[in-house]
Amino acid sequence: MIMKKTRRFIVLGIVALAIVYIQYNHLYEKAFQLQKDEEIVAESKSYWHSIMAAYANEQDLTLSIDKENYTSADGLYVSEELEVMMPVDMLRECFACSAHIYNKKKLVVDKGTTTFTVKLQADSYCVNGENHEAEHVLEKKQDTYYVSTAVLSEVFGYTYKWDAKNNMATIVSGDNEIEFPKTYDLREEGRTGEILNQGAYGTCWAFAALSSMESILLPENSQQFSVDHMSISNSFSSNQYDGGDYTMGMAYLTAWQGPVLEEDDPYGDGKSEDSLEAVYHVQEIQLITDKDYDAIKQAVMLYGGVQTSIYNSMTNGYSSNAQYSYYNKSYYYNGDARPNHDIVIVGWDDDYSKENFVSTPEGDGAFICQNSWGKSFGDDGFFYVSYYDTNIGNNNVVYTGIEAVDNYDSIYQSDLCGWVGQIGYGSDSVYGANIYTAKEDESLSAVGFYVTSEDTDYEVYAVQDYENTDSLDDAILLASGNKKNSGYYTVDFSQKLHLEKGHQFAVMIKISAPDNDHPLAIEYRADNFSQDAIITDGEGYISISGKDWVSVEETYSCNLCIKAYTDK
Repeated sequence: MIMKKTRRFIVLGIVALAIVYIQYNHLYEKAFQLQKDEEIVAESKSYWHSIMAAYANEQDLTLSIDKENYTSADGLYVSEELEVMMPVDMLRECFACSAHIYNKKKLVVDKGTTTFTVKLQADSYCVNGENHEAEHVLEKKQDTYYVSTAVLSEVFGYTYKWDAKNNMATIVSGDNEIEFPKTYDLREEGRTGEILNQGAYGTCWAFAALSSMESILLPENSQQFSVDHMSISNSFSSNQYDGGDYTMGMAYLTAWQGPVLEEDDPYGDGKSEDSLEAVYHVQEIQLITDKDYDAIKQAVMLYGGVQTSIYNSMTNGYSSNAQYSYYNKSYYYNGDARPNHDIVIVGWDDDYSKENFVSTPEGDGAFICQNSWGKSFGDDGFFYVSYYDTNIGNNNVVYTGIEAVDNYDSIYQSDLCGWVGQIGYGSDSVYGANIYTAKEDESLSAVGFYVTSEDTDYEVYAVQDYENTDSLDDAILLASGNKKNSGYYTVDFSQKLHLEKGHQFAVMIKISAPDNDHPLAIEYRADNFSQDAIITDGEGYISISGKDWVSVEETYSCNLCIKAYTDK
């Protein structure tokens, strides 16, 4: 009887296992089929996205950011995620943020208090330490990196809309004011150049200019530029003991006399090679004035080190004075002496205590600055300067347009000493024209000039075949606009003008600068530094109306600071 029951249980167990096995197989097959269906859907989705992206890239693609339009010609394309991708080097202009590629694989974007990071081929990105899932946010094609504008818009709180019908994406930033972090330090970003020592020479102006440029190029390009070349192979009548200022650096750089590499012209030997050619072309330099600390902070984040100046009675890292705290590496001067030493702002600390200074300023806060007195000074060459220092922030230089040397083929100029003074007719508007002779058959691509005060309107004209000042009546308007900051600017033409070898041509500008009755920059023999400026190398004219013209060389013994750039 027991045997019969045992057999019955065994049979029932086998039946139960068979049923479970059948059900399991059924569920497995169903799950497998579901997975297969999902894979098919995913493959189908990917296929159609690929088709749609290809179609979108065949059409005229437009991206509008706060009503400023960009197109496929600017390097935009639609990815297979159906998102508009933008070259990383456009982000600073389009999103008002810094953007740098580290180790050729990681993008770091800073805007106010927001830090966005993403790696190539990653399936996520990071915002202020928090991870978010997303694929193909950063892509690389040949040597160019591209980032999703949809993702960036979401990160920055912008509105992003895609209009498939018109093949157009629209981004609206809104009225989001930039909130700066309490502290920011380019050293932590790997964006400060090597600390060097100027020694007994008065070359701080050249060290500050070139250190600022080195910072701006980092981390993608690590360069050390020659201070000897800038301070010796320029067009001024001075030696390395005489000192200098930022306008001398601007003249040297915008004339394409430099920069050159330190390895080709080492510092401290008292000689320089005039035959060396610039390794970069500087096409834009902006000036920030009147202690506009928000603008300075924005420039440090967007570009890198900002050249500035202070008064300092110390002459090297081993000397001392009543304004410098050796213990706290801090400096504060509240007298009325004019600045005599150039340094580089590389960051700030809003909460840096006023008690850290030898004499107590009005409040907390300091800029983090790079000096040129070697690593024995301060904190390995860096120190804090109080926000309330008399001079810091009054005159600041930002090298905003450092370009490759193949940007233009030729430069035409007659102002190697640059912006020495200004000229005008007692009105805030004036016309100026420079005449040049084409060295070969080429195209006029751009014009460069100084803007001598803030909020300046400009118009740029050209004459293809110049004979005399009557030819200026037929000048063609090629560009116009406004520049918020003073400085040096290059204006490119959308329509290039053909020039014939041996024929004269004219470049003409109209400058309108509020409350500036001498708005046009000139080169002339103003002091010992510019006493050897060559005035006979130019042919320039000015006019109050654009009709009656006066020769500036013959009448005022000066040259106009208007350059022309050409391509073959």
